[in-house]
Amino acid sequence: YMANEDFLLDAEDDVRAVEYIRCHLSQELQEKFTDDLLYYFLDVLAEYYSESGLWDEAASEDDYVEIDLEEVAAHLAKRAEKEGMGKFNVEDLLFIVQYQLDFEEEEMGEE
Repeated sequence: YMANEDFLLDAEDDVRAVEYIRCHLSQELQEKFTDDLLYYFLDVLAEYYSESGLWDEAASEDDYVEIDLEEVAAHLAKRAEKEGMGKFNVEDLLFIVQYQLDFEEEEMGEE
């Protein structure tokens, strides 16, 4: 029961994250990335961060973790292509990675 609530919270966060990212993307990129794609990339990002241990590092050191945005964007591009989601520019994906982080920071700032 509890886990289900967490899931709903995550889903709401995702909706807000997608809206946030969409608001910040250029017109051209908005046309390239459907909401479904943005949700897909958010999932891949969440998985990437949890597997890389980046957030654990941040929690333990209680400070800013240096994230290599290009590395993350390249990972997204590779995964998307491998999973048949399409071919994407690392440059384009950089925006999604950046805005997702901005969104997280703003969310954290509000708590």
